[in-house]
Amino acid sequence: MRKGLSKWMTKSIALLMATTIVLGGCSKKEGNVTSSGGDKAANASEARYELDPETPAWKLDPQEMTELTWYVNADWWNSDWGNDIITKKIEEDLHVKIKFIVGDDTTLNTLFASGDMPDLISVFDASSQVALKANSWAQPLYEVADKYDPYFRKVASEETLNWLQLDDGKSYGYANYSNTAADYESGLINTKTAFVIRKDIYEALGSPSMGTQEKFLNVLGQIKTQYPELYPFGFNAFTTESTGSMGDPFQDFIGVPLLDDNENFYYRNLDEDYLSWIKTFSEAHRLGYISDDSFADDGTAFEEKLKAGKYATIMLDGTPQSSGFLTSWMNANPDAAYIAIDGPQSTVGNQPTLNQAGISGWMVSYITNQCKDPAKAIQLFTYLLSEEGQILTTFGIEGVSYTINDEGKYVLTDEAKEMQKNDNDRFKKEYRIGEFFFFGHDKYKAYGEEPFPESIKQLNEWGQGKLVPHFIIENTSPDAGTEEARTNTAVTTEWTTTLVSLIRSDSDESFNSVLESYKSFLKDNGWDAVVEIKNQKIEKNKQKLGN
Repeated sequence: MRKGLSKWMTKSIALLMATTIVLGGCSKKEGNVTSSGGDKAANASEARYELDPETPAWKLDPQEMTELTWYVNADWWNSDWGNDIITKKIEEDLHVKIKFIVGDDTTLNTLFASGDMPDLISVFDASSQVALKANSWAQPLYEVADKYDPYFRKVASEETLNWLQLDDGKSYGYANYSNTAADYESGLINTKTAFVIRKDIYEALGSPSMGTQEKFLNVLGQIKTQYPELYPFGFNAFTTESTGSMGDPFQDFIGVPLLDDNENFYYRNLDEDYLSWIKTFSEAHRLGYISDDSFADDGTAFEEKLKAGKYATIMLDGTPQSSGFLTSWMNANPDAAYIAIDGPQSTVGNQPTLNQAGISGWMVSYITNQCKDPAKAIQLFTYLLSEEGQILTTFGIEGVSYTINDEGKYVLTDEAKEMQKNDNDRFKKEYRIGEFFFFGHDKYKAYGEEPFPESIKQLNEWGQGKLVPHFIIENTSPDAGTEEARTNTAVTTEWTTTLVSLIRSDSDESFNSVLESYKSFLKDNGWDAVVEIKNQKIEKNKQKLGN
């Protein structure tokens, strides 16, 4: 076990050294740029328009055209500009052209090392080293807004910005798909986790409960007898560092606590309620209700079986992402569509605490210190965060890609629907609806007539009232490059293989032996130090949340 950990340490030390050199070099180079570049931009802005807190600055700016460079740390990003209705409209309204640069972490490090920074940068993971050192290369958003576009404060989420504050008390980046507590309470955010069963099987068996471990095994036994061609129980694919839907999603499903009784870090993987269900899954495996294929299948294999209705029941995470496969099966077999039921329930009476995208969001966008026109950059942020920008990026342009029906819902035009159905590549190229998501938010999908496919509507309805924010435990992993981070990564990887071994154990004695071995791994590899870091970060989260 220690040998495996040492490999992680070697790789991580090298990465930390590279990141430190890159960010350190960037900080030095930009120290000279900020003052001169910032002063020039300020003078230019003051000469162009007078600020009005009640009017978005893009409506006041007389600048005829500005070109900004925008680095996106995703080599799959569509870097095209001006050839689809979304970016054409942005260019027309804001008088801005965007030159996208795309790449991966290596490209990003090279960019920082060169010192030749773009105007805007978007990266993933608000807890990455690049994000945590943003004060060395990016501009505080509120300061830029107060200088050039105070309307930004009206459209930006204060909770999101506060959450992304660095230790200096300033916020440098803005995250897309950042859900606040109000978003969770609004009813506009849907769940992504469900326990599903084929409707024909559910009805044939008399709509049975599967809440207790005894009833769960009993129903799977009936399925194996009456439907031998099916997998009685399936789940999302395991990967090297992920336990699919059998880890956090199932823990949320049975309501495993987020913190312990003292409001400190709680290691949910060792929760007794959760482990009792894992032992039940182990018994199900021994009885032939869980196939070994489920541990060998990758995501594609799982999706193919889902599309073919091969699973009788599934612990399913990522229901929106699975909607296409669920739809294919439902369209061919409407009476056998997958439906959500209560499924396994806590043995100690906990209620489901399902999770969604958290307050940290997904992709974080920044205005760099070297931005040649921060006024135009913050105008772009404001525009895309406003309802006007959100409607544009979610539905396109009224009369071109959508109309509004009598109920006030946004509906794709017949032409757009036809192209989406029969020539999706062309649809994506010409319309780009839903893809320009730098400041996207799921709540705007509710504006549409059909925000979600028919195949997951009932799943969403089942999940109403079961979402609970997990903000308190977001971004609590140790900082990358530290010894605790290397330990945390090794523990995560070890748990993935351990969970497979637990479910596949051939006896209760074997199950207990595997579990004790894992507990020893935690002790021998410095897990207590990781817990200490997590508790420190939980305390910071409490302060951000006002707890």
